[in-house]
This record gives sequence, C-alpha cells and structure tokens, in this order.
Amino acid sequence: MSRNYAGLSRERIIVEALHIISGRGLGGLSMRRLGDALEVEAMAIYHHFPLGKEQLFNAIAAYVASPAPGGTAPTDGEAEEDGPAETEEAVDTRPWDVRLTDWAETHRARMLAYSGALSLLVHRAPRTPDGDATRALMHRAFTDAGLTGEDVVRAADALHSYCVGAVVHQVRHADDEDAPDEAEAEARFRFGLRALLRGLT
Repeated sequence: MSRNYAGLSRERIIVEALHIISGRGLGGLSMRRLGDALEVEAMAIYHHFPLGKEQLFNAIAAYVASPAPGGTAPTDGEAEEDGPAETEEAVDTRPWDVRLTDWAETHRARMLAYSGALSLLVHRAPRTPDGDATRALMHRAFTDAGLTGEDVVRAADALHSYCVGAVVHQVRHADDEDAPDEAEAEARFRFGLRALLRGLT
C-alpha cells in the first residue's frame, strides 16, 4: 500500500467516507476500510482526524449540511471542537422568501444526495463557519419578512426542522409502492415550504 500521503486532505477523506456510507451504510464505515479505499494506511487518516471516527462523523455532518454546492470540509482551524469563526459574505438583496426557498431546495438536494449520512445530521450539529452563515441568512431573511426577537429564531428553527423532516420522510418511504417520483416529491416539498413560510410570517 502506498505511503505517499501528499494528496490526502480532509475533504478527500470525507468524500470517500461518503462513498463508503452510500454503498455499505454508516455501519460499514471503518478507518481501515476508508484507508484501503484511499490507498493509505489507516493511521494517515488520524493525521487529519486525530480524535478518530467521532471527529470524522462530525466533519461529514458539517460537509453534508454545507450550503456550498460542492460541500465545504471544515479545516483544522474550523473543526467542530473549535467553535464558530468569523465569516464575511455579500448581502443578498433578493426577496426574503426567494432567499429562503433557494436555501431550502439546495439543502434538500444535498441531504438526498448523501442520504446514507442522514442519521449523522439528526444526531450532530457541529458549529462551523458554514453553519453560522446559514443561520445569518435565515435570521436576516426572516427579519426582512417582518419578524422580530425570538420569533426570528423560532422561524429559522421551524424551517430547518421542516427540511430535515421532509427528507427523512421521503427517504424512509422511498421503497413504498405508492412512493412519488422525484418530480412529485419535489413538488410536495415546495408546496409544504410555501405553506410554512406563509404561516411563519
């Protein structure tokens, strides 16, 4: 097995781990199997994730929840144990509901793409700059919609819960005889999303 670890990165490890989870399930992921897939010794993975599988699981959850199209792997300085970091982003001037709808549809698509890792999202909420950016986006949008104080936080929590719940429901019933196709599943998601946003504001 190669000992050349020059091309090994946190993101490459996370992506390969997701491939294994997709094919074998979460229980099929081990450091040894991950090392074999990456053609490195398992100890090379610990160089990037010194706390082991728990740290890797948190990083996978953060990657799947990332708003970036290709995902963003937390760096050592942004890891879940270190807490949030300051982020700067351009202000989005689109209507508040357009911003939230765009985020929700993107988040749904990422969760469906990595549905094997859904249980990690249910049980873990690592703090990362991406997560802080998402919270800021939601809070700004709901504030623009006219909400104030704790209602902003409650609305953001309701929206996030709806997205995760809708994906879990779709994945759980994907093999049912009357399961909708993707076009209908997306239509149902958008219907519920519109109703939720109207109700919250």
